[in-house]
Amino acid sequence: MNDTTGTGQRYHGPDTIGTMASSTAPSPAPDDGATAAVSTRIVRAAARLLAEGGREAVSTRAVAAAAGTKPPAIYRLFGDKDGLLDAVAEHGFATYYADKAARRPEGDPVERLRAGWDRHVRFGLDNPALFALMYGDPRPAHTSPAAVAALGMMRATVHDVAAAGRLAVSEDLAGGILHSVATGTVLTLLDRPEDERDTGLSATNREMVIGRITTDEHAPGPAGPVAAATTLHAHLDALTALSDGERHVLREWLERVAR
Repeated sequence: MNDTTGTGQRYHGPDTIGTMASSTAPSPAPDDGATAAVSTRIVRAAARLLAEGGREAVSTRAVAAAAGTKPPAIYRLFGDKDGLLDAVAEHGFATYYADKAARRPEGDPVERLRAGWDRHVRFGLDNPALFALMYGDPRPAHTSPAAVAALGMMRATVHDVAAAGRLAVSEDLAGGILHSVATGTVLTLLDRPEDERDTGLSATNREMVIGRITTDEHAPGPAGPVAAATTLHAHLDALTALSDGERHVLREWLERVAR
């Protein structure tokens, strides 16, 4: 999220979950300490208003009052209200996931996929207003940077599953299925009163999806040409015996097989 400010500066949100996890508040473009402090104060004030009253409570006037500043400061630092909301989503997502993104997890990648699903669902249920901000208001040509980071984390684990020879479909398809079904599960649960939610829905959907996109860990090798192509695709960068051009051609062939 890089919104142009009225002074020609740009607000720089984190590019990856790794940088997002290094701080619990987004960092503005280099300036002075006072500007950084105001930016952080505004984001935290907006996050509190969002948690207490939902998106409707996050007006520029209310945020400015809660942060002890004036509305023009919001436009100068974040470009517009949408820019501020993106920064709030980044801040909330980074805060929640800070301890989970500090290092690359180890162990069975399929089990890590399950754990990632559960974290995604728990994040949504623990932070309904923030989750709705990230996923509940899709706009053409715009995706919440926090949602992009969440998808990136899931895709990284999907890649590890592919590298282990356990992925039955292409990485792109697996990531899309996982993210869309997990997100839809959260939105479905949030649409019901808490005491009426089906507690087994998430686990049922999770196992249905994982059963569709992965292979049996006890199988002697990749199950069929799609799984084999997906596994080799995950190791392409390690094939140093091939030239860049040869790897490019092989990548196209493997992606065609894996569709």
